[in-house]
Amino acid sequence: MVFSSPEFMFLYMPLVLVLYYAVPQRHRQLRNIVLLLVSLVFYGWGEPVYVLLMVVTIAADWFFGYMVDKTRADRKKAKNWLVLSVIFNLALLGFFKYFDFIVSNLRLLPGLSGLQPLGITLPLGISFYTFQAMSYVIDVYRQDTPVQKNITSFGTYVTLFPQLVAGPIVRYRDVDDQLTDRKETVTLFASGVRTFTAGLAKKVLLGNVAGELWETLSAIPAGERTVLGAWLGILFYTFHIYYDFSGYSDMAIGLGKMFGFRFLENFNYPYIAKSITDFWRRWHMSLSTWFREYVYFPLGGSRCSAFKTYRNLLVVWLLTGIWHGANWNYVLWGLYYFLLLVIEKAFLGKFLEKLPAVCRHLYTMFFVAIGWLLFVSTDLGAGAVYLGNLFGAGVRGFVSEASVYDLVRNVPFILILSVAATPLPKKLFYRLYEKSEGMRAVAVCGTVVVMFLATAYLISSSYNPFIYYIF
Repeated sequence: MVFSSPEFMFLYMPLVLVLYYAVPQRHRQLRNIVLLLVSLVFYGWGEPVYVLLMVVTIAADWFFGYMVDKTRADRKKAKNWLVLSVIFNLALLGFFKYFDFIVSNLRLLPGLSGLQPLGITLPLGISFYTFQAMSYVIDVYRQDTPVQKNITSFGTYVTLFPQLVAGPIVRYRDVDDQLTDRKETVTLFASGVRTFTAGLAKKVLLGNVAGELWETLSAIPAGERTVLGAWLGILFYTFHIYYDFSGYSDMAIGLGKMFGFRFLENFNYPYIAKSITDFWRRWHMSLSTWFREYVYFPLGGSRCSAFKTYRNLLVVWLLTGIWHGANWNYVLWGLYYFLLLVIEKAFLGKFLEKLPAVCRHLYTMFFVAIGWLLFVSTDLGAGAVYLGNLFGAGVRGFVSEASVYDLVRNVPFILILSVAATPLPKKLFYRLYEKSEGMRAVAVCGTVVVMFLATAYLISSSYNPFIYYIF
């Protein structure tokens, strides 16, 4: 079940809100138990068997956090418990996400062809909730957060359905106080509804439509593509993955507000970035923060020799690529960004600062678009062919009547996608919203209209993927 589905919006979410607010606000712990139970139902909606895995993860990491805190006086014992927790979490993640990938590659070696993949189904959101649980134990060890002695409160944190399946990755210390002392207000709830609806519009009305155009253009046989058609295709995928994921993150943040939680933003207009370094400060910020705090800084960050700094970056980006999926294209995607970031850090960054802003922006978006082609190309051979098409190799020509028609008829949509990826619409909305009561009424009507349009699209179209659902 995804947020952008009729069963979620008109069955699950209303029922959960009724159950949650039926509990008096003073009974905070009971409200947490309600959230825990409905989150387990949400998780088990598609894969009931993995609810047990979730329960085991909650119990284990709560226990590890408790033991780290209990043995704090003996640093060595506390560290041993921390190491056990990391091994436990990575072992679960490694088995379910990477076992078949490793076996499939080992079978290529002489004498190992008899190994057989297990055909394991990937548990939904395992990459997200595993990182959250790990960060809790690490923060308890570092004394960055107090231990949570109530297992139901900890379980609520791990399973909280708004961010369970696809983030943002919420660190325990960011919601510790909110688990016990959050305040649900009408104003916050209304803000949550607006944020959820805006995310729904981004996901459904922009992301899905861009995704359908990408599917259509990428399905054209390589020898029949044109350079213009190939670039149009990857342009639409570039917009598709942004609106798909950032829209879903906005829906998660909006849902959190409806229950009194304030999650940190996960995107900060990455497509206005003027360097690859800037792009990664803006894209999937919760993941970037996680790797920076729990991998990059512990390795020494940039406060060491140039060689060690680049080594640290290599480790982070290898892990970032592998985190996204058990396929070689994700590994290469991570290495691709490692090389770009090293080049910027070594010399290109200073040169870019001297260029006009538009040149820096075009440079960034060019390499980001190429990166998304690598990201989406689980078939590396087909991806290499498409990459060649972008630069004129193996195509029928630079343009054709069909590709020009595709461009012309989609110019208005491309303009909408481009403007919506900037801060301008949000700034304009809040400027008008705060101006008068009349504009607030218009905002309410607009929310209803957007919800209606998104629902109409979902009912009329069978195309409703969510890219990060598989991670």
